[in-house]
Parts: sequence; structure tokens; C-alpha cells
Amino acid sequence: MIARETVEKVLDAAQIVDVVGDFVDLKRRGANWIACCPFHNEKTPSFSVSPSKGIFKCFGCGKAGTAVDFVMEHESLTFPEAIRYLAKKYHIEVNEKEETAEDIARMQHKESLMVVSAFAGEFFRKCLREPDGMAIAYEYFNGKRKLEDATIEKYGLGWAPQSRDRLAQEALAAGYKSDYLVETGLCIRRDDGSLVDRFYDRVIFPIHSVNGQIIAFGGRTLKTDKSVAKYVNSPETEIYVKNKSLYGIYFAKNEIARQRKCILVEGYLDVLSMHQLGIMNVVASSGTSLTTGQVDLIKRFANDVTIIYDGDSAGIHAAIRGIGLVLKGGLNVRVVLLPDGEDPDSFACSHTLEQVRDYISSHEQDFIGFMTDMLLGEAGNDPLKKASLVNEVADTIALIPDQIIRAMYIQTCAQKFGIEEKILYDRVRKSREAMLEAEKKQRDREREREERTERVHAEAVGLKDEEDGPSENAETKIPAKEVPTHGDEEPLTASAERELLKFLLEYGDEKLIFDKDSRFYVSGEESSVAEFILDTLDGNALKFRNSRYSLLLDEYTRLFDSGLPQASILARLRDSSDPELTATARDLLVDKYNLTVLNFEHSLTTTSTTLVMYVPKALLKLQLMNMEIELKSLQKELMGKLDDTDAQMKLMQSIAEKGKMKAALSRMIQQI
Repeated sequence: MIARETVEKVLDAAQIVDVVGDFVDLKRRGANWIACCPFHNEKTPSFSVSPSKGIFKCFGCGKAGTAVDFVMEHESLTFPEAIRYLAKKYHIEVNEKEETAEDIARMQHKESLMVVSAFAGEFFRKCLREPDGMAIAYEYFNGKRKLEDATIEKYGLGWAPQSRDRLAQEALAAGYKSDYLVETGLCIRRDDGSLVDRFYDRVIFPIHSVNGQIIAFGGRTLKTDKSVAKYVNSPETEIYVKNKSLYGIYFAKNEIARQRKCILVEGYLDVLSMHQLGIMNVVASSGTSLTTGQVDLIKRFANDVTIIYDGDSAGIHAAIRGIGLVLKGGLNVRVVLLPDGEDPDSFACSHTLEQVRDYISSHEQDFIGFMTDMLLGEAGNDPLKKASLVNEVADTIALIPDQIIRAMYIQTCAQKFGIEEKILYDRVRKSREAMLEAEKKQRDREREREERTERVHAEAVGLKDEEDGPSENAETKIPAKEVPTHGDEEPLTASAERELLKFLLEYGDEKLIFDKDSRFYVSGEESSVAEFILDTLDGNALKFRNSRYSLLLDEYTRLFDSGLPQASILARLRDSSDPELTATARDLLVDKYNLTVLNFEHSLTTTSTTLVMYVPKALLKLQLMNMEIELKSLQKELMGKLDDTDAQMKLMQSIAEKGKMKAALSRMIQQI
């Protein structure tokens, strides 16, 4: 059986116009595509394909369905065969396995999270209509932001009351499990086991999936107190992957497909005000930098993107950052800058529909014109700065996957700057070759890392194939310094333990400054690397399984708790009376090992940015490896209980729970 994860990847990737277009000559008509039906003879087209709905329908013979249904019907394939066909088309690796009770439980679990999110959506809407909600939240939406009742209702806007646990209490009273409230990010569990609401005393913006289900929430404070985070957002969960979600996509997708163009803005209110005005093909990246996953989502409905950001410096540079990603995704991009001091929300509220449409159409620029206008002023008459600008534009052109489109932009750029096309062609070619080579190396590194992890894992749990013997190329594939060959009692956790110790020794007193939308952000709190690691280890009862690393951790913790500064701690560890402890500390301090999650020293980002990313990842990795060990232990115990049905059931339940926790940890690591 094909793994459910593979099926979901195929269904996400398959674009129905693309799939049907392989077999049928489609012609665009409005938001849809039409053709003569391939399933019965006809002279007048009655076969319609809707990209926004992802379905086909023949009004003659009545056949209808999704991209998978079309392939099954047209090619006389079974469902698994159709999935394999589409997987090959979209270069997706097919993983096959038997659907286990754990797989079924995972799907039921996902559906349960959706149900809890829907309940929360109704709760926030209900609270909006209560006296406090009307006086505070409704006054903000309707009075200050000029949102009409129909808009408030359509988009499910709401109010999280000031009580810290009202949602939790009502959900529990309605029979919803506390675990689901925590997993969706709606509630936070205190140390004593009680629940508090994540969202309170805030206006609420539900975030919908492309299919219209509520998957997350954004909460905005109406207080002016700078110590209070302006926005609190749902953390990433099994049903909400932030970098693959766009605010407003469910309400905008039909108009995006009809106009063949998507307008991209930054915030919730930008979308709402534009939609209310009548410009419906608008979505938002919800205040985050645009991601590849979001570009892929737009590509399902249109190939043209217009980016509208604020006219201030931040908006200009945000637009420049988004251009490259959109172009690399194979989409056509244009940029509109609003007058300084305006954003899409305020502009939509102060202008008529025709005025906004006219402004967009008359101020749209291709990226060459936009970048030139914005950056040429900075260059002035300095020839070196102008040359740098030309190189930057050329490097942006190099991101475009279509060769013909690249050639057209090269011609435009050459004319604009009065440069020979050949010079630009050479720059674009070299830049593109370098980009493709870097991507290949990155893929190779990721593959080698996966193979190395699998090999170490297999050796750790005794799964190495003894009949095949060691690979002849094993020594060349894994640098000797990265192989745990130092007598570690538990190789599976050794690399994570080393990473955490290296962070403690080299960056223990560095500050971790998380963004406000990070799952690790705590309002009003700032911690050092050492405080964050030690508190997390203690809070999750995580212990090191390798004695020499555990010894070093215990000694570092003792010295840190005694109040010694980082430099003094390092000095004592380097010159300890315990030779084993000193040897371990010195090995780590001279950088004998590469970090498994990243070669930290060669990162292109700042130390602060990299620490924020990879310190949590190292902690999660340790949790994941511990979970793997616990699972193997439970599975081994299960094999010894073949005659005890009750014990088997309890063990199977524990294995299923651990499996879900392991899957959640894996997703969290991938999302950081």
C-alpha cells in the first residue's frame, strides 16, 4: 500500500489543468478551461475544468472528479496506479507500506484537531457578540477598521475574552480532550496540569486552509502597551504549516483563477479591506517573509503575481526579497508601491474600487523597473554602485527557470542600462550555474546526511545486514571525524549530546532572541543559550545517555548554577582534576566534530540568527532520538508478551502514543 504521506504529497502537487492538459486540448474560458469531452463523442465542448475547485465536469455525459479520478477513468487505472502515475509525473518518490492501526489513528487524530479548531472558531465568533466583545472587538472591527457586518461574519472574525481559561473550560465541558486543545495551540498546559488559553483579550482572525477549514488563529491586542506582543499566532501543528499557508486563500482562490493573477499583501486587515472593497484576488503572507511553499500554493491557481507592500523602506525591501522567490517559482511578478504612509488597508478604506484598480494597473512595474527605480537612487553617480545594481538585477534574472523569459528580461535590462546583451548573458549564465551547483551540493549534503543517519541508526539498533558485509565505499562516504567511534554507549543520541555541549561551551553566554511568532518566544523573557538548554533539558526530564557527555553536562551545570561566568567555567573544565572530563571538553572546544544539524561556523547568517534556529533544533533532535530508543524498547517488550493480551494492548497503545510524539518532533525539526 502506498504510504498516506506519499498520497498527500501527490494530491497537493497535482494541478488538474496540468494533468488533464496532457490528454485534452484545453481552452480557457473565464476562470475555467473547456474542451470536447474525452469520454464521449461530441462536437460542442461541454467538458469543463475548474482549477480553483480542482475538479473536472462533463455536462454531456456527467463524468466528474479530481485529477486522480481523471487519470483513473482515462487510463483505466486503479487508485494506487493513478497515484504512481502522477508521482512519476511530479517526480515524487513513492513509499509503500501497509496501512497500520497507527496510520488510521493518525488520520483520526488529524480530524480531531480540525474539529477542535472549528469549535474554537465558533467560540470566538460567539464571544464577539457578547457585551464585552461588542464594546471592544466589534468597535475595533467596525468602528475603527470600517469592516462591515457581512465581512466580519464571512471571515469568522471574533473576540478572545479577557478570562485566561474560558475557552479551555467551555471546550472541556463540551467533551473535547485537553490534549487536542494543547496540540492545536489553543491552550497551554501549566505545570499543575491545568489549562490556560493562548488567546485572551485579543481580536481574532481565523486562518483557513485552501479547502475552507479553520486550521489556526491570529490574535491582535488592542492595547498600546509596548511590553505586550502585538500579535499572538497559533504555533505550527499537524494541521497548520505556516510556510505553506496564505491568509485569505480560501476566499480568494476562485477570483485568482478567474483573473489569472494573485495580489500579495502582508497582513490580515490588508486582505479584509481589499476583499470588502471588491478586489477579491488578494492573499497575505501574514506578516512573515514569503516562502517557497506559499509560492507553490499561489501557482496552483495563477502564474501572475502582483506584490503590493507599503511605500516605506521596510515595504520596499520586503518587496525586493519576495521578487526572487516568486521568480524562482516560475511565476511572473510585478510590484506596486503605495504612497509613503499608506498600506493596502488604509488605501482601500480611503479610495473607491475604481481608484484602487486604476492605481494598481497604472503603477505596476516589472521587477527590473522596480529594482532600478528603488536602488538607482542609492547608487547615485557612483559607477561601482551602478555596476553592483546591474549585477543584482542580472542575478535576479538568473532565478527565472524559463529560458525564453530570461532572454526577454536580458534584452530589457541591456536596453535600460545601455549594456551589451552578451555581457549580461555571461553574468546570468554564471550566476545560474552557480545557483544550480549550490542547490545540487545542498541536495547531496542532505542525502548524505540522511544516509549517514540511517546507517548509524541501523548499527545502533542492530539492523545492519551482516550478509552483505561493509560497503567498499563506506570510508569515503563518511568522514572519519563525523563517525561516533569514541566508545559511546548510545550512538543514537551521541551526536545530539555533543552538539548541545558544543553550544554550551562556545556560546553559553550568548543571548537567544526569538521572533515573536516563534514557538519558543516568551513575552518579556530573554535567556542565554545556557539557560535555554539547561531549562529545556530539566523541564523535559532529558538525560544524556553517554557517560562522558553526561559527566561534562553535570559539571557545567554545577559551575553555571554556582554563578561563575562563562570564561571561568571553561577554564575549570579545561583544567579539571578529572582527566576524562578535561579530555571531552578539550575535544569539543577545538572543534573536533562538525555539528550534525549544520556546520555552524560556516553559516552565512549571523551568530544570533543561527543560534535561534539550531539550538532548539539540537534539543528537539535529542528528544527525537530518545523517543526512538523508547519505541525500540517497547517493541522489544511487546515481542515478549505474545501470550498476554492485556499487556499487548497496553504496550500497543503506548507505542502508538510514542509514535505520534515522534512524528510531531520530526515535523517540528523540519519546520525550524
